[in-house]
Amino acid sequence: MIVGVPTASGDETRVAVVPGVAEDLLEDGHEVLLEAGAGETAGFDDDAYREAGCDVLDDRAAVFDRADVIFEVEALGAIEDGDATVYREGQTVIGLLGPYDVDDDVLEALAERQVSTFALELIPRISRAQSMDALSSMANLAGYKAMVQAASELDKLVPMQMTAAGTVQPADVFVIGAGVAGLQAITTADRLGASVRAYDIRPEAAEEIESVGADFVELDVHADDAADEEGHAQEMDEEFYRKQRAQLAEVVAEADVVITTAAIPGGPAPRLVTEDAVAAMDHGSVIVDLAADGGGNCDVTQPDERVEYEGVTVFGPTNLPSTLPRTASELYANNLRNLFELLVEEGELTIDIDDEIVDATLLTHDGTVRAPHEDDSESDGGDSSDGGEEATDADDEHGDDTNGDRQNQTTDGGNDA
Repeated sequence: MIVGVPTASGDETRVAVVPGVAEDLLEDGHEVLLEAGAGETAGFDDDAYREAGCDVLDDRAAVFDRADVIFEVEALGAIEDGDATVYREGQTVIGLLGPYDVDDDVLEALAERQVSTFALELIPRISRAQSMDALSSMANLAGYKAMVQAASELDKLVPMQMTAAGTVQPADVFVIGAGVAGLQAITTADRLGASVRAYDIRPEAAEEIESVGADFVELDVHADDAADEEGHAQEMDEEFYRKQRAQLAEVVAEADVVITTAAIPGGPAPRLVTEDAVAAMDHGSVIVDLAADGGGNCDVTQPDERVEYEGVTVFGPTNLPSTLPRTASELYANNLRNLFELLVEEGELTIDIDDEIVDATLLTHDGTVRAPHEDDSESDGGDSSDGGEEATDADDEHGDDTNGDRQNQTTDGGNDA
């Protein structure tokens, strides 16, 4: 089969296939077509792909015309003005496709042209799918980079130091959410020498939080249905959030760094940190809001902006993994390859909708709009809670993710990403 790799759209720096993964695909008997320059922003030049055995094409349209399968970074609903017309009839597309934001007419047009589309955002939280879970892969990087960014902006030292001039107390870091990004933020803060506390809506997350170096903050607010059967967050009512915000404010005020990670795929992020809570923090403190793409967990957050509010710096990054493009590309390419391997039997594409991974991720196929995420939402009473735990961890496709009962790790769950 022929795998096509176009250059990612807009300011995206990741590439869907790195030379090492390209070699694996070629060894499996596939061909790899790459648009010229596709890997440059991730640190992989065209010569590296040629040496791996890829065909590098100057003509972008030729990549789409010739490929049987297109590996994308972000496409369709995941980007502004996603173009579905580039895919030819009968093609298969795999990537972060923004299933919650893709228009129905786009899906219908793809189905009409017999295009099969797989959205990695919908990978189920099961052990067999961990190596394909791009949300966890990217969330792991986002959690790391969030803490590094906060440390670089903070006006005080992070670790404790005992010097001849006096003792420097460690910075206080508070992480809201104990999914993949949250746990990685905790781990990074602990390695930097901070004093770390963390909160998660799930009481059972206390053990995970403490295992990676933080003290668990227990609030006097509880939710019996915080997660669904797969460990994904359920959206709570406003009264729950009101009480949660009030109690979180006390902890936020004591922190030098706050990292928030709660997101609801397909819906607005819950507001957990109020303006008053931000104003109560010490001058020079830092907040990194990983839920900015969904409006943010903090009242002050502006997506992709740096905001100064009452002496506190608030960041709202929406794509932190792309600030680590080489590593992010290597891991994401492995996620794609692992899903692709599931779909190929004896060198041919075989789409078995009885397979739970295929069934969960396949948006369009065989002339039909499937949209499995919409079916799940309806069956759950309208809750759109696939990748973020309320006051837990998420960063949607840019690092959004939750942990639930699934992986209990601070890495990518075995994904390579």
